[in-house]
Amino acid sequence: MTLGEQRAVSSKQLTVQQKDRLDKVLATQLDISRNQVEKLIKEGLVSVNGKTVTKASFKVEAGDEVAYTFKEAQKKEAPMIDFDVEILYEDEHLMVINKPAGLVVHPAPSVKEPTLVDWLVHQGISLSTVSGEERHGIVHRIDKETTGALVIAKTNQAHEKLSLQLQDKSMGRYYLALIDYPLKENIVVDKPIGRNPKNRLKMDVVPTGKSAKTAFVKLAAASCGTELIAAKLFTGRTHQIRVHLSTLGRHILGDDLYGFKSKRDKILRVNLHAYLLYLTHPVSGEKMEFIAPLFEDMQLFLSKNFEQGDINEKINPIALGARFAGV
Repeated sequence: MTLGEQRAVSSKQLTVQQKDRLDKVLATQLDISRNQVEKLIKEGLVSVNGKTVTKASFKVEAGDEVAYTFKEAQKKEAPMIDFDVEILYEDEHLMVINKPAGLVVHPAPSVKEPTLVDWLVHQGISLSTVSGEERHGIVHRIDKETTGALVIAKTNQAHEKLSLQLQDKSMGRYYLALIDYPLKENIVVDKPIGRNPKNRLKMDVVPTGKSAKTAFVKLAAASCGTELIAAKLFTGRTHQIRVHLSTLGRHILGDDLYGFKSKRDKILRVNLHAYLLYLTHPVSGEKMEFIAPLFEDMQLFLSKNFEQGDINEKINPIALGARFAGV
């Protein structure tokens, strides 16, 4: 096989439960986008009852057997990688990393700098291909300026099982954030989020948006007025924590996109960190938790403005989980 070629690495099948379009059935069953499914179909990698189908709108009936084949990600000329990423855990099925600020998770037309996916490829790490070439290995994402725990799938089997955990909420993360004014109380915000009609860079609470639910818990207040809070996501919308906080008149330090007032030379990035990740191992079935240590900027702010002993007690994994009990 020459550079740039692809080879099939995973072939599976499913039984159709009810009549529908082929692309819709596959997108729902595999939890990948319709565009990715359409690409599989057009490349002749999908068959129905033993016959190859190349039309995404093909109607399938209940009981039909659909076979699909994923392909190894196409090898491309790698960009220059001059950074490293902390690995919190790794085995043959998955990897958990502590993503630094400023690192984009996966390539996109608007992204010019190397991404996390580029780093993974550079490291020679085997990656799942369920989400396609640009996002292979990526089960869930974190915004560019946000730091913290992120799980990477190495196999398609692991990717599919972890994606199901995202859907049934058995996998999730607790975030830590520094906000400009204390919350009045612990609160759950359940408001739909969609693209801001006046600013395409922003998301907003809009009637036509997708359902979004976030729980916020007060942790510790500083004399300067800043508060450390924890957040738990029940859905995974873009900028969800930041948007829901803005509806409360609160903003994360450094988040000038959503209303934090400060000069960028003082606070360089959004102080939001995915601190604790919990999941069930996709192969062994073991319940697992991973703590992503805070990066230097957030840790320095906490040490200067908060009582460190109090912070350590509040962000203890057991204590942190207990604060969201019943939410």
